Amino acid sequence: MTASSPAAPSRTVSLPLLLGVLGVVYGDIGTSPLYAFRAALLHFSADGVERWEILGILSLIFWALVLTVTVKYVTFILRADNKGEGGILALMALAQRTTNTERSRRIVMLLGITGACLFFGDGTITPAISVLSAMEGLKVASPVFEPLIIPGSILILVALFLVQYRGTGSMGAVFGPVMAVWFGTLGLLGLIEIVQEPEVLAAVSPHHAIRFCLHYRLAAFIAFGSVVLAVTGAEALYADMGHFGRRPIRLAWTFYVLPALALNYMGQGALILGDAAALENPFFLLAPEFLRLPLVVLATAATIIASQSMISGAFSIGRQCIQLGFLPRLTVRHTSETEEGQIYLPQINFALLAGVLILVLSFHTSDNLAAAYGIAVTGTFVCTSSLAILVFRRKFGWPAFAVAAVFVPLLLIDSAFFFSNVLKIPEGGYVPLVLGAGLFILMHTWKRGRELLFSRFRQDSLPLKSFLARLPQSRTIRVPGIAVFMTGQADYVPNALLHNLKHNKVLHERVLFVTVLNEDVPQVGPERRREVSELAPGIHRVILHYGFQESPNIPRELAELRADGVPFEPMQASYFLGRETVVAAVAPKMSQWRQWLFTFMSRNAVPATEFFRIPSDRVVELGVRVAI
Repeated sequence: MTASSPAAPSRTVSLPLLLGVLGVVYGDIGTSPLYAFRAALLHFSADGVERWEILGILSLIFWALVLTVTVKYVTFILRADNKGEGGILALMALAQRTTNTERSRRIVMLLGITGACLFFGDGTITPAISVLSAMEGLKVASPVFEPLIIPGSILILVALFLVQYRGTGSMGAVFGPVMAVWFGTLGLLGLIEIVQEPEVLAAVSPHHAIRFCLHYRLAAFIAFGSVVLAVTGAEALYADMGHFGRRPIRLAWTFYVLPALALNYMGQGALILGDAAALENPFFLLAPEFLRLPLVVLATAATIIASQSMISGAFSIGRQCIQLGFLPRLTVRHTSETEEGQIYLPQINFALLAGVLILVLSFHTSDNLAAAYGIAVTGTFVCTSSLAILVFRRKFGWPAFAVAAVFVPLLLIDSAFFFSNVLKIPEGGYVPLVLGAGLFILMHTWKRGRELLFSRFRQDSLPLKSFLARLPQSRTIRVPGIAVFMTGQADYVPNALLHNLKHNKVLHERVLFVTVLNEDVPQVGPERRREVSELAPGIHRVILHYGFQESPNIPRELAELRADGVPFEPMQASYFLGRETVVAAVAPKMSQWRQWLFTFMSRNAVPATEFFRIPSDRVVELGVRVAI
């Protein structure tokens, strides 16, 4: 059995690195104790809760943490790195390399898109439920503060989204230490209560979970939808692997985060065993009365960090979707001069803010939002496990029995969590599904539209070889200067060039055909960035390769052509771009509504000049009508 994929670059594990892991990776799962245990136990609180019920729920939560996070993600999924990077789209890229047919590639692509869409649904709910649950601690500190919960939550959320343009660099310096204090507080509060009710530690035995499920059956299955709230954020372990490496993530989880979470959940259970009235808010009631207000402040800081982690993740996934061709060009602003991964996408930022505010004003409480939370997370779990089966079997060469023994039980657990959340659709579970379905339609329409567009270009365009063969016999006038023609089809003459010849009757002295290729790897090294070939005197083809975590910068790369022996003077270059106007063909290959949607996205996409960082005063755009 192959242990893993080719190893990611090893990193020296240091205290700053571990603090960074705590601040970025574990923010979401670290705030789950605010609401997860209470939400699960509320299902059985109508006639009071008994000791065995408390132990059963605790046992389910404990083993969910062990099996879903420790076994699935920390032990196995972290091995599936794509050049050191993780996440659902990186896993999709790995899986696609193992497929042999177009149909299987499309199925893998659909799984990847589905997981990405559900991630965005999760990203909308996480800030809302996290900040609301923290602010609800004000009510526990004093009923006088209850009217401030909704306005305070909205104020914090608006402020959080409005400062995103500044980047996470300045905020990141305090994230790690705050989360280190947070997890330490979680463990300490839980431990104090456990000392008073040590019998609660019996919940570590899985027989309590099994007994609970056998007794309640359908009701226990329904409770799974709340139990899974304890493991929301597990996908972040995999998604953030490229930032920190797998070893620091594993060490932080095994020796600090998991013990802190387990102690806190056990402590909440011990508190309710001693006083059933504590079910009102067992997390904040763990603290002595004089510490509850400071705990609210700390919890609010932790939820802001959890929300920030999810927002940053949404920006990264958004850029990956653009680079892989699932979304139109969006504005990508780099917020750091040294860190490539620190980016800001204003369209995604304000879409998330609008969604979060609607959720807070619609659901009002974290208990209500808990019904909407979970289905997106568990849907992503199912997609990840399904893709992992393919990757570990075909790419890493695991025997079929080993793959079945490891991943089939994990997939069954993920499926149980998912279908238990399906039952919550009428109560709010429809929210992430509607968001995910809408995004899926957008992504699939854009992908399909671009495929049809390129197909039409190939059908209508002149092959480059034919054009170059005729060029010496033509009487085309060559004028001084450099013409850069951007084209998505490296073997065909760009329509912008044909239109320029038709109307201006000239060809520049030096011509560059530039094609940008997005690869299914996170980053492309400088040695593979450019492919340069001379097609004819004064005419070169330049192919630029970018990974799905990189943003193109065409002028910067062309300036490096002098190292390849191609003279290039930026101030002499003119960039010729084709602006496509999509119209319906006689026999359309897309339905009318999807064609309208594709056209709408095309018109509202960020201009190529901005996306490729081309100086706008050196651009010539030529309109092209394309029928699909």
